[in-house]
Amino acid sequence: MIEARTSKQKGNVTHLVFGAGLIGSYLAGAFLCKGLLCHIHARAKAKQKLANGITLTDYTGNKAQVNQLSFTNPTLHKEAKEVYDVVWVTVKCTALVDLKTDLARFLHSKSIIICCQNGVEAHLVVKEQFPALTVIRAMVPFNVVSESDGFFHRGSQGSFTLEQIRNENIDIESLAMLIDSDILPTNVTRDMTSLQWAKLQLNLGNAVNALSNVPVKAMLKKRLYRHIISRAMQELLNVTDALQIKLPKVANISNERIPFVLTLPNWLFLILAQKMLEIDPKVRTSMWWDLKEGKQTEIDYLHQKVVEQAELLSIPCPVNKWLVKQIKMRESLQSEHKLLSASDFETEAALFLQTQL
Repeated sequence: MIEARTSKQKGNVTHLVFGAGLIGSYLAGAFLCKGLLCHIHARAKAKQKLANGITLTDYTGNKAQVNQLSFTNPTLHKEAKEVYDVVWVTVKCTALVDLKTDLARFLHSKSIIICCQNGVEAHLVVKEQFPALTVIRAMVPFNVVSESDGFFHRGSQGSFTLEQIRNENIDIESLAMLIDSDILPTNVTRDMTSLQWAKLQLNLGNAVNALSNVPVKAMLKKRLYRHIISRAMQELLNVTDALQIKLPKVANISNERIPFVLTLPNWLFLILAQKMLEIDPKVRTSMWWDLKEGKQTEIDYLHQKVVEQAELLSIPCPVNKWLVKQIKMRESLQSEHKLLSASDFETEAALFLQTQL
């Protein structure tokens, strides 16, 4: 059983953060600051960026720092074992399909795999590859940015949430208590599927953020962008209503009212949505970063998930379909053309909305 322990006892449970992107690095830093015995599995380029340790900050002014990092052994033969008790999988959804070969050598017969991906039920891809192991989900509600090597900033609110299950090998509530801190507020839930759909609703701003090519806070201050996000969210709510999924509240405004609030005139929105706008002005979504760096986005696990469920239920879903089409078109272009100017996207978005009137 994993239980809350003193710093000496924490060493009895070994943790591996598999993936050293923005979220993986933030989690690893938070775990290490709490005294957990934690290693990081990272590519050479990511290791280089973490050569001087990890410094964490957040939008409320918290700060934490760890100088000594431990990485998995890159010289081990592929068939050699370097096993851990709890493995936090933080790679993107798009990397899960080919996970088995790389991840298997870090697992023993009672290892717990915790999937930290966006979207709904992406963990099933991992469960299919490791059917004998316990695979649970974690929900990351906040954005992380990094403006220099080793520095990671949590730019928005929300508690890191673990899926609470009954399992003789792990006490999720104690694990959550173990990693909870000011720099990483942590909670548990018994209904992760509903929570993931609620988080997915908030993630439906990702495509608009990537296409508009402006930070999230600037995006939310423009009513045209909010109109598109509002309609995308309403399509999701139509789906979850049909599926009889009750969405938990994940923002200061109830899920059902968010689409309405987004359509308000700027002067009124800026008054009523102050909490929504408590975001670092430099924060952008992971989809924007993916386009910028020429990587495949997670559009198939976000907006496309809504489209697929809507089609199964014969529910119209034009806005999410349009956003998927726009992102996939950007993905197919040469790197220097992947990002539109804000004015170009405004024009395209306005024309699209006219067709929906």
